[in-house]
Amino acid sequence: MSDPGAAHPLWLGTRPLVLASGSRTRFALLTAASIPVEVIRPDVDERAIAAPLERSGAAARVIAAALAAEKALSIARRHAGRPVLGADQTLACNDVLLHKPASRAHAGAQLAHLSGRTHHLYSAVVVAQDQQVLASFVGTAALTMRRLSPQMIERYLEAAGDSVQDSVGGYQLECTGLHLFSEINGDHTTILGLPMLETLACLRQLGLVVE
Repeated sequence: MSDPGAAHPLWLGTRPLVLASGSRTRFALLTAASIPVEVIRPDVDERAIAAPLERSGAAARVIAAALAAEKALSIARRHAGRPVLGADQTLACNDVLLHKPASRAHAGAQLAHLSGRTHHLYSAVVVAQDQQVLASFVGTAALTMRRLSPQMIERYLEAAGDSVQDSVGGYQLECTGLHLFSEINGDHTTILGLPMLETLACLRQLGLVVE
């Protein structure tokens, strides 16, 4: 493999960062920051990990961190010596944890639940190597949704199409989901699922990015 530093002068690793995620958005955020990335999707049963934590009353941020850690470690164990970044995101509204909608109708129900309320997104990142977690953090953003009429929800679902099933809460803020909100507090990349300022700071501390 050619030296990634030749094409990515800010990167100090001898091989690309492994991204344990199939998210196109996370891949795009890293590559836009000149981080060479190799995607290896983890084979992780997220519900098997999250469900017992939910039953025990674990906070949404704790669940996000647990999922990110399992994704990173599941790949790091099989790729010795490679730094692996795992990430996951959870959404909580009034202590109710929401998951990716299973259908358009389910997305509509989630939007009705979020309408007129402030909810929180927790974007967890874990960097692992071999069988060790090297770094872990959780970014938080607070989003307030406008009061949505049933007619607005239906029109939004029609405009967004199948993408409403791709993200927890039934929206993607980077496109049509922006119509739904009255106030947003938090870093945009945290909302997209990968807090980039914290991620780059973490990679610098690990000696993988130029100081």
